[in-house]
Amino acid sequence: MFEYFPGNYIWNLGVVATLNSGGTIDEVDRACRPIRDLAAQGSDVGTKDFMASWQRVADQLEGQAAEAEKAGHSRTAGQKYLRAAAYVAQAERMQSASAPGRKAVYQHCLDLMRKSFDLVDPLTTRVEVPFEGTTLPAYFTNASRDGHPTPTVIMWNGLDSTKEHMYTSGWPLEMAARGVSVLQVDCPGSGEALRLGGLTARVETEDWARACVDYLATRPDVDAERIGLVGWSLGGFYVPRAAAFEKRLKFAVAWGANHNWGQVQKRRRQREGENPVPHYWEHVLWVWGEPDVDTFLKNAERVTLDGVVEHITCAFLITHGENDRQIPVADAYRSYEQAVNSPRRELRVFTPAEGATEHIGLDHLPHVGAYTADWIEDTLRWLGQDTPGA
Repeated sequence: MFEYFPGNYIWNLGVVATLNSGGTIDEVDRACRPIRDLAAQGSDVGTKDFMASWQRVADQLEGQAAEAEKAGHSRTAGQKYLRAAAYVAQAERMQSASAPGRKAVYQHCLDLMRKSFDLVDPLTTRVEVPFEGTTLPAYFTNASRDGHPTPTVIMWNGLDSTKEHMYTSGWPLEMAARGVSVLQVDCPGSGEALRLGGLTARVETEDWARACVDYLATRPDVDAERIGLVGWSLGGFYVPRAAAFEKRLKFAVAWGANHNWGQVQKRRRQREGENPVPHYWEHVLWVWGEPDVDTFLKNAERVTLDGVVEHITCAFLITHGENDRQIPVADAYRSYEQAVNSPRRELRVFTPAEGATEHIGLDHLPHVGAYTADWIEDTLRWLGQDTPGA
């Protein structure tokens, strides 16, 4: 993995994620260079400075975008708004859950994304998925042509990512180019659902899956018989759990296995393995709505796929990096070995020689993204119908 900040895994992960999600090397360098010395003090120290430095670059881009928009250069403006949103999203992700002004920063990111959609991406709109008396905020990237129903992938994030990270990865637009729509959802415990809606995570992810499928079934531009589910990072638990019990899903992808996340938390308390974000324990308490670490660890014992994945009866793909420093590759093999009732199961482990060997392939995100897209196309053919764009 490219390591801009030697020895600081968490900050480095943010850099490579950004570079693999539309960030430019010059802008990322200008955001990172002023804080290089701070990185040597650990991932928690200096996150406010991290935010400020990345925000300065985003603000410059936003100013350039506004000038371009005023001059009638819509594509230039939209592209700059999008990169600004990507930088804000990545820096916001690094902050403490209790950081002053964090909600305002996130709202600014939402505003930048909206401007980008308006100017350069008419395929993507903001939607709301009805859920237990409230809604799950989402983006819908529509592959439908003239309202014709298309296969659709529901995409979920993990412990610390957002629908903005999903969109800026470029994967939803790639799937749309292949004739598959993508519903990018902030589930309880993530993104806007957590930050602005106060919805915390739960083990029973089939509840969210049911809501997403119910919503898609109301759309005439969605083929309700060809809906699948993809999730990365902690989504590697969320998705198999949901696919085990929401039987309308035709395929499922764990973009990074997460077979026994509860056990991983116990190891992290013993300082084994890497954390995904700074201020880690504060972050997980926020996501799960727990009062203290001991209570969280006790309840996290239920976050396991033992006794679950054998209930998956749809097509199932697991991808994992051989050198994932957060979740051991053994978890990927364990999920695969137990998913004995999937009629089409596959495990793909990415190696250092090819890249995508770090957590969810963030070191080479396009590589794992393309493999996943190809697998979905093949699976749709296996189900009996080609994708419209294939």
